[in-house]
Amino acid sequence: MTPSSGTGHSFSGMASYYGNESGSRTASGQRFNQNAMTAAHRSLPFGTKLRVTHGGSSVIVTINDRGPFIRGRVLDLSTGAARAIGLTGAGVGRVTAEVIS
Repeated sequence: MTPSSGTGHSFSGMASYYGNESGSRTASGQRFNQNAMTAAHRSLPFGTKLRVTHGGSSVIVTINDRGPFIRGRVLDLSTGAARAIGLTGAGVGRVTAEVIS
């Protein structure tokens, strides 16, 4: 299932994070910064802003890359975004994401 990019649309699933690629180019052409509040999604337009919630904590991220490429995962968060919602300990966790713009 591919979530629509309409404001207010939400989806849930497993998310992971990445950060070793810091400095390399993302699919959008931006330089990846592991501390920025960004995420990768397979189909949402670049620049889409999401409110991502995990375990009662939320963070606003901007889609600037493509992925995740592991079956069953809906988002790859930057290390900074994952840290902000407490996802770095487990490495992967269930999130809810809402399109906010």
